[in-house]
Amino acid sequence: MLDLFERVRAFVFDMDGVLTDGTLSIHDHGQWVRRMHIKDGYALQLAVKKGYLVCVISGSDAPPVSERLSKLGVEEVFMQVRDKRAVLQGVLDRVGISADQVLFMGDDMPDIPAMRLCGLATCPHDAVSDVRAIAHYISPVNGGAGCVRDVIERVLRLHNQWDSADHLQSL
Repeated sequence: MLDLFERVRAFVFDMDGVLTDGTLSIHDHGQWVRRMHIKDGYALQLAVKKGYLVCVISGSDAPPVSERLSKLGVEEVFMQVRDKRAVLQGVLDRVGISADQVLFMGDDMPDIPAMRLCGLATCPHDAVSDVRAIAHYISPVNGGAGCVRDVIERVLRLHNQWDSADHLQSL
């Protein structure tokens, strides 16, 4: 397992159920509100600063989430995607990263083809059983509650890139 985490050069995440807790608050006038964890945001921006490719591929569309990701430095954000595997393969071809260097975290059925493409398939603790069955690593943390932080921190610690100097500079 350690070898799989050590090879990671790119992080790819689903949105709903991974970066968010998977719930939607539906307000008057049809506005949908999602919840994201601040600890995931910290880890995302640090991974970007450390030179990792960070990508989000979602079947949904959420402009506020896209805006937050942009503020964190995540440039590869794809919304309303039907074929996540095809989009992921296109990104990898464009940037020159091999699939065995990619960590993908998904939580539901549409994520499975992309997870199977990657060297390290991961999921939150509360992912559906079919996703859990193919995951190399199941985070002990639920979606939207810090599972993204969990996997990013594991990789950065393996590469000695999770140190106090970075944390002080980010504050």
